[in-house]
Amino acid sequence: MIRLHSEDFRRMVDHALAGLPNEACGLLAGTEGNGVRDVKKVYLLTNTDASHEHFTIDPREQLAAIRDMRELGLRPLGNWHSHPETPSRPSEEDIRLAYDGTATYMILSLESKKAPNLNAFRIQNGAYQWEILEIYD
Repeated sequence: MIRLHSEDFRRMVDHALAGLPNEACGLLAGTEGNGVRDVKKVYLLTNTDASHEHFTIDPREQLAAIRDMRELGLRPLGNWHSHPETPSRPSEEDIRLAYDGTATYMILSLESKKAPNLNAFRIQNGAYQWEILEIYD
């Protein structure tokens, strides 16, 4: 299970909407214990591909985020990106490029701009599993 505060969800949506028509992306940091991952900080990063079909996180921003996580005593939990026009599930490319079977991959669909949909997944060995996502106030 992974938990995300509703304010962080809103920040992700705002970042993704501002980046349209391209995919938006970022990292997730937090704590983990008793089978629960708690997102304490969401990083809103630049998609250097500037594409609506794929993303690459700016390497300098990624490094700065990792340094910030260490300073805050947080651990990397995974990443997130948006799908501007498609559902909130891993694409073939998302599955192919997933390199860490322990990471959480969150996908934010903007297929409906009025009702953005966020889901969390684990991707391993060419397949994905839904991860329970709790968005709380």
